[in-house]
Amino acid sequence: MREPTETTLDAARAGDQDAFEQLIAPYRRELRVHCYRMLGSLEDAEDILQETFLRAWRKLSTFEERATLRAWLYKIATNAALDLIESQRTRMMPNAAEPLSPGDPLPQPLPDTYWIEPLPDTLVDDQPSANPEIRYQAAESVTLAFLAALQRLPGRQRAVLILRDVLGWSAKETADILKMSPTAVNSALQRARTTIQQTRPTRPGVSTPDDLIQPLLARYVKAWETADTGQLIALLREDAFMTMPPLPAWYRGREAIRWFLDSILFMPPMRKPMRLLPTRANGSPSFAIYQPDDTGVFHPVALHVLTIEDGLIAGIDDFLSFDGRLFARFELPTSL
Repeated sequence: MREPTETTLDAARAGDQDAFEQLIAPYRRELRVHCYRMLGSLEDAEDILQETFLRAWRKLSTFEERATLRAWLYKIATNAALDLIESQRTRMMPNAAEPLSPGDPLPQPLPDTYWIEPLPDTLVDDQPSANPEIRYQAAESVTLAFLAALQRLPGRQRAVLILRDVLGWSAKETADILKMSPTAVNSALQRARTTIQQTRPTRPGVSTPDDLIQPLLARYVKAWETADTGQLIALLREDAFMTMPPLPAWYRGREAIRWFLDSILFMPPMRKPMRLLPTRANGSPSFAIYQPDDTGVFHPVALHVLTIEDGLIAGIDDFLSFDGRLFARFELPTSL
């Protein structure tokens, strides 16, 4: 990525906002995703992105070009995200707690600030990197399982792991961003890697070829649109999970999910016709779910983010939509 010309930089320092926008525009997309990885929330990421550019605008005169503009912006964004992490609760997915058993009543939803939020794939640059320092490619580094593991790390360990293993920054570059010594960076990185290995789900699964995924997804759509529990359960791994944020609830295993579908979701008055629109979130196949009102107009009710392993569905993260914000982020229709 090209660094700014002296002319543009001088104009921005002189107060030219158009020149400043030219400076930051090439980095806006990647900084947004960086903040999202740090915070687990697209809404928070947008707020920190704006705070980053506000701080950069105010401090542009202090940018001495000893580092690149990209590194300088990452330094501002990372530290702004760390400030927010210190002041708010850690986000998670519902399966961080014990699963519900068949027959347990559904709990009331908790505030959105409890939960990791889904990210549209359209915001992620999923081109593979040849940087040998990178351990996690773009698509893997935004999966919900990886984000849930990240959020369990203390803020600085989280930042070090992202900067080193996701973005491929050197220990010295990371130290400069976080005002740490390279030795402290390497120590924090080892602790973070150990925690990630302990908390991330580890499965020996084999990736599913694309020519098998599409028929699987077609059967998934048909099963939901026809409320066919048997067909849906047949698509799941034996140990599949289903979460339902913002409800602090989830089910583990085919039989528990079958009970939920037959006893709650596919029973009147909950049971209504559904329509599914394909999308992608967090590097995974996903579906926007719509149900009709009394006039027959279909409205958003949920976003399903699927985890697929060994040719079967290993997980359904069912993000319930109680307002239009979630679907607006994905630029999905507000009605069908």
